[in-house]
Amino acid sequence: MKVLVTGGAGFIGSTTCSALEDAGHTPVVLDSLVSGPEAFTRGRLFYHGDMADTALVRRIFAEHPDIAATLHFAARIVVTESVAQPALYYRENVVGSLTLFETLLALGQTRVIFSSSASIYDSPADLRVDEHSPLKPLSPYARSKRMTEEMLGDLCAASQTTPTPMRAIALRYFNPVGADPKLRSGPYIADPTHILGRLMAAAQGRAEAFEITGTDYATRDGTGLRDYIHIWDLAQAHVAALEGFDGAFEAAAREGRGQVSFLPINVGSGNGVTVRELVTAFKEASPTPVTVREGPRRPGDSAGAYADTTRARDSLGWKAQLTVAEAMQSAFAWEAVRGERLNPAATQERQFQP
Repeated sequence: MKVLVTGGAGFIGSTTCSALEDAGHTPVVLDSLVSGPEAFTRGRLFYHGDMADTALVRRIFAEHPDIAATLHFAARIVVTESVAQPALYYRENVVGSLTLFETLLALGQTRVIFSSSASIYDSPADLRVDEHSPLKPLSPYARSKRMTEEMLGDLCAASQTTPTPMRAIALRYFNPVGADPKLRSGPYIADPTHILGRLMAAAQGRAEAFEITGTDYATRDGTGLRDYIHIWDLAQAHVAALEGFDGAFEAAAREGRGQVSFLPINVGSGNGVTVRELVTAFKEASPTPVTVREGPRRPGDSAGAYADTTRARDSLGWKAQLTVAEAMQSAFAWEAVRGERLNPAATQERQFQP
């Protein structure tokens, strides 16, 4: 199956492209390269541009009329940046997505898999959330994801009376860690904000220390509790959503939820790990010492949550297979080859569509 992958040069998008290829599918990448490295597009059909460029999106579908679904990853994702520049996040994540969705509807595209986030959830007393749990996005980034979900759901519902009704799955990610086990892609940002990247920077001496941001949460050790999922498991969830797309909606109908057109699905390991516990595990795996200090909460952070993944199991036949320890092993292996993989002078060819 051929699929459009917006944001396919990013960490999650590029890893999912590898998983799609391994499963026999063909990704067509659309990425502005504002964040993702061009190196992650090598060997793939690639269009350099913005998802809100209607003419470009139309051209892609004209040149690839056999595209059967769209995987929508393209977004700004840094919480602290979203607090400082909310307009940027609402314009690019929400308005840009709306333009893309309207173009897809006009082209008669009927399948969308949206890259959403568990940051839209409130933190319940037991920190376990399913798709019916209360929502409370605390940052402009999280609110942009929630807004996009609502917008996409409304568009899908309204399209059900048209000749080409659209349906969408929103995969609500928890916290991806690690790298592609075959080391085709991994974290690439020089100054990472995600936890494993900041730990790696401290272990390699690129940062003075790793800071635990927030030690006064109502968790077992005072630090935030998260659900850390291996990036390869997350990529496989997208393959499962693509291949099981129609079946997921049939399962929803069997559950008595009627003719659903928009389906949120949690994608996590199903286990809660505190930040302090993750740091301890990382220090045990690291070949070099890591200095750790404690600091205040960051704007937009919460106590966290971990996933109830029952719907992913029942609707998609998917569940996480890899451990946090395996994620750390792949992260260290990726760091050893990261410079080589990101070298734009590498000789591997790609199919570039200007």
